[in-house]
Amino acid sequence: MTAKIEEDVAHGPAEPLVSDSEQLPFPVLCGKIHDRIAAFLEEKDMSPKLKQVQEQTRISLGVIEEALDRYSLPELSLAYNGGKDCLVLLILYLCALHTKGCSRAAPDTNEHPAIQCVYIQAPDPFAEVEEFVASSTRTYSLSLLEYAKPMKAAFADYLHDTPQVKAIFVGTRRTDPHGEHLTHFDRTDHGWPDFMRIHPVIDWHYVEIWTFIRHLNIPYCILYDRGYTSLGGTRDTHPNPALRKPLSTQGNVPNGTANGTTTPKFRPAYELIDDYEERLGRDK
Repeated sequence: MTAKIEEDVAHGPAEPLVSDSEQLPFPVLCGKIHDRIAAFLEEKDMSPKLKQVQEQTRISLGVIEEALDRYSLPELSLAYNGGKDCLVLLILYLCALHTKGCSRAAPDTNEHPAIQCVYIQAPDPFAEVEEFVASSTRTYSLSLLEYAKPMKAAFADYLHDTPQVKAIFVGTRRTDPHGEHLTHFDRTDHGWPDFMRIHPVIDWHYVEIWTFIRHLNIPYCILYDRGYTSLGGTRDTHPNPALRKPLSTQGNVPNGTANGTTTPKFRPAYELIDDYEERLGRDK
């Protein structure tokens, strides 16, 4: 299975989609993302898995473009925490902005539109997640507000601080907690701050998320290379036990050490296959 995963990646671009060392002008960034996704959608003679990711990409872009028809940019925001699912959603969003002609600077101010994002910080966040959120916020020119409190209170505060926002893109997938019955457009439940939740990647499978990220060569949080498959806080998130390497294959270089004792090694997140094993490294 690992060889097949690498084969799907090998056919993608060799150059990373973006670089921390180069912040592109926003219209150029969106154009570059659009061109890479367009080239991916035009690829032929692909594996069945890549063909399915192409179809998922088309569906998600359609949902985002519908949202851009329903709402103005100031009315839209994106829930972003640096995780793999919202990263895919962000890339698709920026692609759609180019397609819809929304990434160009305003002629009177020469400023690009604000890409509003809300980051709800996990309790005891990983330093690696914080670093990736900060670097990707710069790279993708995001206008991000951060809240270190429970989700309901965080959204209430965010909507108070940005009263123009009416809809928020969310990277929830079908196998996530409370994701089973969601559609592409759902208002929040009774008792929650009122806004439209938009779920463009709701029907993507775990493997499809990683196939998209790696085939398009999109930089991602380094924790995923250490066996973490679902990111929360440091107290409730661990490397996924399904990715633990057998002792006979661990070699001399561990993932880390504790009190001089070798700690287990784990395969990277993209080698996991089963959707329902994704959260095995989470305590809740």
